[in-house]
Amino acid sequence: MSVPSCLFPEITPHRTGFLEPDGIHRIYWEESGNPSGMPVLFLHGGPGSGTSPLQRRFFDPVYYRIILLDQRGAGKSRPYAELAGNTTPHLIADIERLRRTLNVEKWLVFGGSWGSTLALAYGEAHPEACLGFVLRGIFLCRKSEIDWFLYGMRALFPEAWREFAGIIPENERVDLLAAYHARLIHPDPGVHLPAARAWGHYEAACSTLLPNDALVSSFESDAVALSLARIEAHYFQNGIFLPENSLLDNLHRIRHLPAVIVQGRYDAVCPIVTADELARAWPEAFYEVVADAGHSAFEPGIAQALVSATTAFRDMLGPVAETENATAPSSPNAETDRERRRRHRNEEPK
Repeated sequence: MSVPSCLFPEITPHRTGFLEPDGIHRIYWEESGNPSGMPVLFLHGGPGSGTSPLQRRFFDPVYYRIILLDQRGAGKSRPYAELAGNTTPHLIADIERLRRTLNVEKWLVFGGSWGSTLALAYGEAHPEACLGFVLRGIFLCRKSEIDWFLYGMRALFPEAWREFAGIIPENERVDLLAAYHARLIHPDPGVHLPAARAWGHYEAACSTLLPNDALVSSFESDAVALSLARIEAHYFQNGIFLPENSLLDNLHRIRHLPAVIVQGRYDAVCPIVTADELARAWPEAFYEVVADAGHSAFEPGIAQALVSATTAFRDMLGPVAETENATAPSSPNAETDRERRRRHRNEEPK
């Protein structure tokens, strides 16, 4: 996968650990950047995809205390692809437990795709703990959006959909979610692994405006496919364990907080209609549509908008102490960042 030039340089964690909330799950977390900096929490997508080193690079490491969390069953968290005790309320409780463990008073919450879902759900449950939000590729996980993922994307990616549906017998395709769910929770790897790889291939193939073989290879790999597919199907089958439309219904709890919404115009996985609905319900938020992008956070236009958003929050939130443990790069696109920050100030509703 090519790395967008706008990202900050590579950085390694200076602190890692595990939460052990219930005798089942060991939940991985890490910190990088400035240990005394402004806390920012990165929430990965899926659910089930896990974090990656590249995701640290959306944030200025001199300014931010960068906190990444592998949600239950994903990434370095264990047991891998575990569904027991894995619901949205559990994830919200994990985030709050991590905040207390790390002695964070308030943090900026950053999430894309399912990460935007979880960011909203967490913020609405704990608005007092949030400084603001950077949200990308909006997914509210309603039945209409799940149906689009399972059937609607066929209109744009018929070849990928044929492969996705093709491993399911024709008489079961009327309910692809139930068919996949049954296979993904099957204990036999000969049953669940082919289903997981097919699901991961389908999602990755539809995630970028232009084909990205590296992303497809990653999503259908044994390291990602099972947690991604099994946990997504589990959440979709259970309506993400929240009432339908609850994220919009409870938006009033966080509308007073600053937010940036970034959406690819041609996002096929999380179509722009959902981001548009969120932006209309949250007119105080800054809403940016990237004209030449799909779903992936690492498409150049999306990545630039996200870096500009974290830079704008850096300027808005104010100074923090610099430390020897933090590297000191400047944004590779500083002039663009200044222009975008000016636009944020000029366009932000009073």
